[in-house]
Amino acid sequence: MAEIKQTMGWTEWGLLIVLSILWGGSFFFVGVAVKALPPFTIVALRVVIAALALNILVPAMGHRMPTGRQAWLAFLGMGLLNNAIPFSLIVWGQIYIASGLASILNATTPFFTVIVAHFFLADERLSGRRLIGVIVGITGVVIMIGLQALDGLGGGNFALLAQLAIVTATLSYAFSGVYGRRFSGMGLSPLVVATGQLTAASALLIPIALLIDQPWTLAMPGLNVWGAVIGLALISTSLAYIIYFRILAVAGATNLLLVTLLIPVSAILLGTTILGERLEPRHFVGMGLLAIGLIIIDGRILTLFNQK
Repeated sequence: MAEIKQTMGWTEWGLLIVLSILWGGSFFFVGVAVKALPPFTIVALRVVIAALALNILVPAMGHRMPTGRQAWLAFLGMGLLNNAIPFSLIVWGQIYIASGLASILNATTPFFTVIVAHFFLADERLSGRRLIGVIVGITGVVIMIGLQALDGLGGGNFALLAQLAIVTATLSYAFSGVYGRRFSGMGLSPLVVATGQLTAASALLIPIALLIDQPWTLAMPGLNVWGAVIGLALISTSLAYIIYFRILAVAGATNLLLVTLLIPVSAILLGTTILGERLEPRHFVGMGLLAIGLIIIDGRILTLFNQK
């Protein structure tokens, strides 16, 4: 298995920021699509379109998909943990709770990841420094989005179930980050791994969507919904997962899942530049805490101070 960098370099941090922007847009895309389409249909379309795009790209880039049973069983496990389960739970949850609250709950992923990685990965043991950093970062996320987003807590049985669904999704992401480490020793490119997991997830989700949602009975959605679905598939899924597996291979599960702390920042900055939204003081406080949390987890600056 390839050696994992406990401290990320500038390349990994740059890729992490790009990934946060791509995944930050997924909350917007889901928010548009969920008003016209049922959850399993959205998730099935997301992974099927993304898988088709990547299966076209694989031979175009000179790669070949593996044919062995071991690789495809690994793809199936990753597709279940990283796509089918969390995508479905998050989309269903966004029917009943605000996207702001969903983002807060989604940002707890690194907390679960450091715990899961501690028990399953010998080279990613939980340290007090990392745990403190994650807690500080999550506090910053809560402040940025605003405590009013927490008004949905206790807002009825479905609201409570929706919150539990998204927390369960973050736990699935945590396990997927650990499970995905096996690909670093299989000699597969990030593009091939992303294609394999999305293809396997498609095989899981197509029959579920057909059986439960019966999409042929639905009214034809508008262009805005199709645009959101295509953006969700190609931008927030196909491209995002190529970057995801690149970071996972060199920086490990704990560092990779820091992206969930950056996603709300991306959403705020995109809203400011594209939608003309205005940043409030709490956003600057939250981003400051987020920066401190990331510095604590990364440890590079703290090490420099200790050497003086």
